[in-house]
Amino acid sequence: MCGRYVSTRSPEDLVQLFQVADWRAQESLAPNWNVAPTDEVWAVLERAARGQDEPASAERQLRPLRWGLVPSWAKDVKAGARMINARVETVHEKPAFRRAFLRRRCLLPADGFYEWQASQDPDTGRTRKQPYFIHPEDDQVMALAGLYEYWRDPAVEQDDDPAAWLMTCTIITTEATDAAGRVHPRMPLALTPDHYDAWLDPHHRDPDELRSLLGRPADGHLETRPVTTAVNSVRNNGPQLLDKVGQV
Repeated sequence: MCGRYVSTRSPEDLVQLFQVADWRAQESLAPNWNVAPTDEVWAVLERAARGQDEPASAERQLRPLRWGLVPSWAKDVKAGARMINARVETVHEKPAFRRAFLRRRCLLPADGFYEWQASQDPDTGRTRKQPYFIHPEDDQVMALAGLYEYWRDPAVEQDDDPAAWLMTCTIITTEATDAAGRVHPRMPLALTPDHYDAWLDPHHRDPDELRSLLGRPADGHLETRPVTTAVNSVRNNGPQLLDKVGQV
């Protein structure tokens, strides 16, 4: 799975990197070295203006979304905490994800992600988990493959009230390989720049073609390093979380 990641690029940088046409300066997120479920995260997506459904009207946007997808039919937002990841093997079939996979795909920019490796302390016999930071060798931004969804809050009466709608997202994962596979059996999927247009296009709806666009982050050229267990607490943040530590 992917349960924590790092996202520190400024929105101005992301607008340039992903050729975004619409970003609202009043929507701002601070750099985050310990992104956790239910946090707001940057997402790149394409959607048409309300009332329009023509391919030419879809505009590339940079938006803050809540991490943890809440299906449109969910009774409350608590469902999102269980849906931070969608398995690529079944994403086109699961009721919570299949409509979003066909119509509402996004990219979630990341510097890297965390995974935990379990080991047994030879002295105590207890199992401990060592966190690792996994990132591209060249430190380029990762475009994690994601889905997004709208959830209508029944407590808000008016449809045109911004508070009536919550936008949430999930990260698509697959079996881990290479450096990531030595730490954890699952890893997020990513896209290369030449596949951004096809993935984000809301009118592209062939499941097999869409899945073929997905690949390993940094094409498998990843580095891993053990980092402090301070990452374990969502209260901790800052660049010091990425410092390499000795393994215990």
